Amino acid sequence: MSQSAIKEPEVTLELILEHGLSEEEYEMVKNYLGRVPTFTELGVYSVMWSEHCSYKNSILEIKKLPREGKQLLVEAGEENAGLVDIGDGLACAFKVESHNHPSAVEPYQGAATGVGGIHRDIFTMGARPLASLNSLRFGSMDNPRVRYLLDGVVRGISDYGNSFGIPMIGGEIYFDEAYEGNPLVNAMSIGLVKVGETASAIAEGIGNPVLIVGASTGRDGIHGATFASEEISEESEAKRPSVQVGDPFTEKLLLEASLEALKTGVVVGMQDMGAAGIACSTSEMTAKGGQGMRVDLDKVPAREEGMTAYELLLSESQERMLIVAKKGHEQKIIDVYDKWDLHAVVIGEVVEGDKVTYWKDGEVKAEMPADSLVLGGGAPQYVREAKRPAYLDEVQSFEISSIEHPSDHHEILKKLLSSPNISSKRWVFEQYDTMVRTNTVNGPGASDSGVIRIKGTNKGLAAKTDCNGRYVYLNPRKGGQIAVAESARNVVCSGARPVAITNCLNFGNPYKPEVYYTFKEALGGMGDACRALNTPVTGGNVSFYNENPKAAIFPTPVIGMLGIVEDVEKHLMTPVFKNEGDVIFYLGAPRSGLGGTEYLSTIHGLTTGDAPDIDLKLEVKLQNLVLSLIQSQAVNAAHDLSDGGLAAAISEMVIYSGKGAGISVKSLGQDLHEVLYSEAQSGVLVTVEQEKLQEFEKAVSGSGVNAVKLGLVNGTELVIDSDVKIPVEQLREVYESAIPKAMGQ
Repeated sequence: MSQSAIKEPEVTLELILEHGLSEEEYEMVKNYLGRVPTFTELGVYSVMWSEHCSYKNSILEIKKLPREGKQLLVEAGEENAGLVDIGDGLACAFKVESHNHPSAVEPYQGAATGVGGIHRDIFTMGARPLASLNSLRFGSMDNPRVRYLLDGVVRGISDYGNSFGIPMIGGEIYFDEAYEGNPLVNAMSIGLVKVGETASAIAEGIGNPVLIVGASTGRDGIHGATFASEEISEESEAKRPSVQVGDPFTEKLLLEASLEALKTGVVVGMQDMGAAGIACSTSEMTAKGGQGMRVDLDKVPAREEGMTAYELLLSESQERMLIVAKKGHEQKIIDVYDKWDLHAVVIGEVVEGDKVTYWKDGEVKAEMPADSLVLGGGAPQYVREAKRPAYLDEVQSFEISSIEHPSDHHEILKKLLSSPNISSKRWVFEQYDTMVRTNTVNGPGASDSGVIRIKGTNKGLAAKTDCNGRYVYLNPRKGGQIAVAESARNVVCSGARPVAITNCLNFGNPYKPEVYYTFKEALGGMGDACRALNTPVTGGNVSFYNENPKAAIFPTPVIGMLGIVEDVEKHLMTPVFKNEGDVIFYLGAPRSGLGGTEYLSTIHGLTTGDAPDIDLKLEVKLQNLVLSLIQSQAVNAAHDLSDGGLAAAISEMVIYSGKGAGISVKSLGQDLHEVLYSEAQSGVLVTVEQEKLQEFEKAVSGSGVNAVKLGLVNGTELVIDSDVKIPVEQLREVYESAIPKAMGQ
């Protein structure tokens, strides 16, 4: 390759470091190339070897997670999303990804393009997106900037998702000062495809043409992948050009055109053009196919004048895809996209060899072995130093018994229900279209997980995003276990059998030994729970460097759980009380321990103690029991215990249904504060009709799960022994008004 003709900046040590590569990694680049890289090549290696694309500091730990199962149709990480066989000749593609850094500096576009990107991952596989979820973290709502970020993120998600026409069926939001300078915006998409009709992200077949389809390419999002692989700092605001700009209407056209193109039968491979743009899609598809690719960047439709090879390769302009077509049939692809008023341009071809070669202005601007660029190939893989953080000994040995607890449970409960972590998220989810396409049967609000029906079958898909970062901060291993177990428990309480997870691993700087320790331990905990519950990992996303000048976020491995409802008409379940006189039962573990609870945080301003207890063997028994009770129609309502404990769970059930309840909790323990507010895992509230008590008790008797009768559904008040007596409408007012008031509405 002639370098004399390439008029680009000289590659210096300063330039190498600016691109996020270490000196050692630069030496690796030179070894792969057998020479000094050009400026454009340096840019490509910098994005492809960034943490965002290569997972270089995480992949060796990720590989320890259980990634095999009889229902998995593709191996984790092999395609753009996970793929699970759900029966009836159908498969579900699903994935969750982060857009944290862009959302921190430009919340509206950062969140909007996160939604767009995750949907493209789904329809790139040939699946039609059916539903979306999200998982959001912000600082204290007392902070005006946090309210600005919340407003921008929610509008970005809603405007893009509503325009694209996909229902939002669930999600979660947490507020804590740990996320003050670095919000988390994780988006999840679920799609459906017939088994055997999926597309693969592969480039193969010598002479096959390579097409770029969709929108034109601009300068937005250049180095977005490397921006997402560094800490948020005072200078981050100046990096707004690294935030992409989305157009949901173009994406809708791209969806329909891409699914139609796949039906032509002439598509060899297809991949979304997300992080690292053309550089990523061309090199990953080429490496997977084991052949080479020649790309002429002059043919890329550009919306700005004078774009260089470097800019064209690294741009993360949205709504673009790369397609490899069968030779001689490319016009069929072009005609489809032309019909939808989208670009479809041949920019290259599959060639012999193992290199990706990029031409511009009649010159070779970059030529690299494709395998040297990608995850699982030549991209570096590290195990970083891990050191147990000193704070863990301090918080886990904290004597919670030394705290003086207030005795007025009436006031405690109202304060808990007004906490933004427990209170109604209606202000958020009412901005989303939750019913478009008419498949939603459980939407946000009064349900433990979102559920959509699969038309033409009796089945439904349940999904939930879940993670309590506070637990992971206090005990990384246990916190990782709980994140998986609770997300599974949520889909079970909706009548679904958990089948698999996707994940979004949000952590701080992996070069800090304490951060890497929490990362390794949290993944270990996730693996423990996935094996116990038989929910393998289908893939996901890693987001490191979630730090600001003050501190790192709480370690937050968000779980996206998928479950299957065998019969939506018969097995669908909600937490809503159905009948006056139904008996309320508690199923599960003892209610003990206050470590890591919302009670400690809201009432005492403390984040301390050990994470809540979890017994994975009991968790499996409980979930099996609850699912069998729902499927046999032995229970009328089910709700898991989580943030706020038993007190919050029973309050939500009366609020959702508008019916009162009278219960006694004295048989659950000696310490009333622990009984009411402990967030010990493996607990579920159910209601049973009087006529079905015998059937219920028979099912419970051999399950290995403790069942305690608490009381009845009746009246218009929530009564807990002689300690709490509050009208349902008063509870509803507290619960529903907290976030609108905080937002000044």
